[in-house]
Formats: sequence, C-alpha cells, structure tokens
Amino acid sequence: MTATHLPQVAKSVPAFSNYPAVKKLRQLAQQPIDLTKQLTPERIKDYCAEACGFKLLYGTERVTDDVLNALHELAKEAQALDKMRRMQDGEVMNFIKGHSSENRPALHTATRDFFDHPRTALKAKEAAQLARHELDKLESFLAKIEVEGQFTDLVTIAIGGSDLGPRAHYYALEHFLKPNRHIHFISNVDPDDVVGVFKKVKSLEKTLVVVVSKSGTTLETATNEELVREKFKKAGLDPKKHFIAITMPGTPMDNRSQYLETFYMWDWIGGRYSTTSMCGALMLSFAFGFDVFWEFLKGAHAMDQDALQSDLKKNLPLLAALLGIWNRNFLNYPTIALIPYSQALIRYTAHIQQADMESNGKQIDQQGHLVDFQTGPIIWGEPGTNAQHSFFQLIHQGTSTIPMSMIAFKNNLYGEDLQFEGTTSQEKLLSNLFAQSLALATGQDSDNPNKVFLGNRPTNILLGEKLTPYALGALLSFFENKVAFQGFIWGINSFDQEGVQLGKVLANKLITAFAAKRQQRKELSSFPLGEAYLQHLDHFH
Repeated sequence: MTATHLPQVAKSVPAFSNYPAVKKLRQLAQQPIDLTKQLTPERIKDYCAEACGFKLLYGTERVTDDVLNALHELAKEAQALDKMRRMQDGEVMNFIKGHSSENRPALHTATRDFFDHPRTALKAKEAAQLARHELDKLESFLAKIEVEGQFTDLVTIAIGGSDLGPRAHYYALEHFLKPNRHIHFISNVDPDDVVGVFKKVKSLEKTLVVVVSKSGTTLETATNEELVREKFKKAGLDPKKHFIAITMPGTPMDNRSQYLETFYMWDWIGGRYSTTSMCGALMLSFAFGFDVFWEFLKGAHAMDQDALQSDLKKNLPLLAALLGIWNRNFLNYPTIALIPYSQALIRYTAHIQQADMESNGKQIDQQGHLVDFQTGPIIWGEPGTNAQHSFFQLIHQGTSTIPMSMIAFKNNLYGEDLQFEGTTSQEKLLSNLFAQSLALATGQDSDNPNKVFLGNRPTNILLGEKLTPYALGALLSFFENKVAFQGFIWGINSFDQEGVQLGKVLANKLITAFAAKRQQRKELSSFPLGEAYLQHLDHFH
C-alpha cells in the first residue's frame, strides 16, 4: 500500500515532528562536533555512563553537552520514562488508536520481576505470578528428569524470536554447559535443517524435543514437528514420552495427550521479547542448570529497573536510545553495525537485528498517522575482530557513514590465554576494539588519496567486566529497553509485527497451489502470480 492509499487521517503530523526539542536538535545537527579535531582524552573519560556492571562509552559519538541536553528534553517531551513505567506496570502499550490491532500489554519484564523492588501494579504482579508458577514447575520437572537421567540431548523446534533469542543466549553461555548435555536447534522449514540436526543426535531414546509456538499453529514449526515425530515413530518410540510443548493456554498445542509436559507463555510476551519466558527458560536451564538461568533473570531485572532511572548517566537503555535517534533522525544515518568483540556473542547481532527491526520497522505512529521521519534503523554485523577483515573497509572508507555499536568485556570466559609478542590474546582483542573506535572517529590525512580516512564516523562501546549469566541478562534487557524507548519517543508501536503477515498469507496460497498441482486439481489457476513461479519448477525433472 502506498502513502496515497492510506486513510485520510494519515496526513496529520505525527507528535514526534512537533516536539520543540526536535527543532533544536535539527539546528544542532547542522554543525555537529568534528571528532577529527575535538576528540580528547578528557572527552573519552567524561562521556561515560554506568549501570549493572556495564559502562557505555560514547565519547566517539558526534554529540556535545548541548546535544545531550536537547536529547534529554526530547525524552521528557515524549514522556519516555512514563511510558516505560506504564509498560512495566502492564498497561496496554501494543495498540494503534482507532484501528484494529493486538491491543494488549507488552509485559516481558514480568518474566523476571521476582527480585528487589518488583512492580506493585496489579497487572504486573499477576503476570509475574504466572511466570513464576511456570518457573517453579520447570524447576521440579528438571529435577525429576535429572534424577532419572534418561535425557542427554534436547532439540528445540521454533522460529523467529522463539529461536533467535534463545539460540543467541545459548551460544553466549555455552561455556557453562553441563556434562553430557547436547543442544540442537531446528527453525527453518527447509527439510535439510531437520535432517542435518538429527545426523548429530546420537540417541533418540535420550532426546527431548521442545516445540515452541505461542499460537500453536506456526506453519514452519508445525511442519518440522511432524517431520521429527515421524523419526521417533519409525524408531519405535512414542513421541509423547519425548515431546514438550511451550505455547499459550488453549491453543492446538495445549494437548496433554500429545506431550510429556506443557509449559505456558501468554499473549503479552512477544516472540522477540521471549527469551526470559519459558521459550528460553527450559532449554537454557536444561543446558546449564536452573541456577544459571536464575542469575540471567536477575541481571535482566536489574537493567529493567535502571531503565526507570531519571538520571541519564544511570539509564543506559535510554541514553543509547537517544544516541541512536540522534544518528538516525538528525545526522541521517540509516544503519547500525552491531559488533560484539566476544566470540560467545556470535549470534547476538542476529537476535538484536530482529528485536530492533521487527519492533521499530514501522511506517505509522500509534495514532494511525503516516510518519514523516525515519524510524527503525537497519541492524547488521558480525563479531570482531573477524569483521575487521570482512566489511570494515566500507565502514572506514566507503561513501556511507555507518555508526557502530560495539560490545566487549575486560576478561575472557575460560581464563585461558597466552602472552605472545608481549601481550595476551585478550589484550590484543581489546586493543583492536579501542583502535577501531579511535580510527573511525579521528580518521587520517595523507598525500595519497587512497590512504585518506575522513573520520567522524560515530561509535559507542558497551564495556563489561566478564560475560557472566547476570551480565548477559543485563545485556538482553539493555537492548530490549533501548528498542522500547525509541518506539516510545517516535510514538510508534514497537510490539506488533504486521509486516510478517502478508508474506504468510501469500505463502499459504502457494502451498494450496502446490497441493492442487500434486493432485492435478484446477484450483492452481486461482492464483496466477503464484502459478507463474511454480511453472519455473517444471523445468527441473
């Protein structure tokens, strides 16, 4: 649908464009700080905020005190902190006024609201009680199968946020893997995904299969579940003794006759926000132990609380959100390279890519108005230092300015390292991290134009001491709340995902066409666009 096809009301001016701070920021953006001349040691030391064991170093962002003050004013004008409180209290934040939408809370924070200073609002308390009940049930279930000792492998079948988040966090914590535990992931409806995974599973008798679908009807997940069930049946095993469901109450998957156990999630948990729910809890606890997952929840809860701080130097998610808005809306940079300088975070960019782009890739605000400004940026990246030998050439000397956010830790995970040529590997890793930030900011002059680096390419660094379960939980909450803050300030709905629906509808039409073709029925011609694609397949025999 083009803008001309949108309802007449869509021509109204969105609130974001009318904030006084926006006008001030546009003026400031006309002459941003020149980092090639004004980056000093004092600036690197002073432009630092700290919370939950992390430091956010942003001296290499193109901001000044005046810009930061105006950004803070923007957050106040947009009532960003009030909206965060309302979200954590369970008010309906997932809505589009005057139009059909999901109309429900976004209460993923309730899945870890069990520690100091929990929310006292009734909806938040009730949601936390439901989440805690499932965790208690999980702890008992894990203790039971631990005593029985019959399962060594766990296969998760999920897609989207139910896969990306838990999978990224599994790799991040893999150094905690319990003895004789093996974790496998199936997400793609490509049958090769299933076959490839089960080539690695040594014993079906010792394998649990966790099927995750909030609706209980997700096409890819349901299809893969049937493929895997068939493998158990052919091996003479009863799938009911091996399969576990994670779904909402009352869905087609909420069927005790089909599953060894069922765990619940609720409609107020979005898939991309579901890692601290049962979507991540079962797999991560089976792999690492319930105590590790509990520490992970503690870290997430701590950062949730810091997201309510009014002091910008203590509210890392809000500060990061504002820096991102400055780059996106005022300096007009369309993408962000997210580079973790930690091999354990090898799949973290993929998770945050979905969390951010599915949340804030929106063209209307919550009043149904077509926005007249840029919303969510394009998130992409790979771990450093590998990425430096891949696409950093474009970031340093390409024609587009690409802001970069980096994640790093002072200490490595395993405690094993070696001095080589005077420094350890970890020191070399951190040296590369800091060097990239400085090089992108300051650039380089040269008589040889091929060796000129223009500089003024903004970066920030989220620096922690060590990637513990607590730190990982805080990191997750940092990004979730950063995304939510940006949505609150832009006035968009960060909690629905209509953009994935149209493709699903057309895919189902094509699936029907495939079935009709197999059965030589006439329905195939009812979808001529799809038929045109299917005819290309006829050339392969």
